[in-house]
Amino acid sequence: MIYRAVFHVDLDEVKPLTIALANVGNLLRAIPEKHYDLVILVNGPAVTLLQSERCAPYREEIWQLQQARVAFKVCRNALNRFNVDPDSLVEGCEIVPAGIVALIELQQDGYAYIKP
Repeated sequence: MIYRAVFHVDLDEVKPLTIALANVGNLLRAIPEKHYDLVILVNGPAVTLLQSERCAPYREEIWQLQQARVAFKVCRNALNRFNVDPDSLVEGCEIVPAGIVALIELQQDGYAYIKP
């Protein structure tokens, strides 16, 4: 079995982001030695949370999750809408053309949808 899940963060509030990070960390601890494919997808105003300066308190946790092969996907439409320079994002983010399309595709590919 492969554990597939997408954690959707779309609010410009720290709490949903920290809950998503904790959820993913807890999941990884619960399934040691298991196969997984996990994504944290950020769209809407939440894209501002992944700007390097703004996410500094969570950078180490994000880095550790990235080292554990957790993908961080960020919506290009939202970056444009909220005037966020992609170069200002924390390192390791993958920019996708449209977050909502990525959510649909991931769910169609069997990823569980989790909304912290």
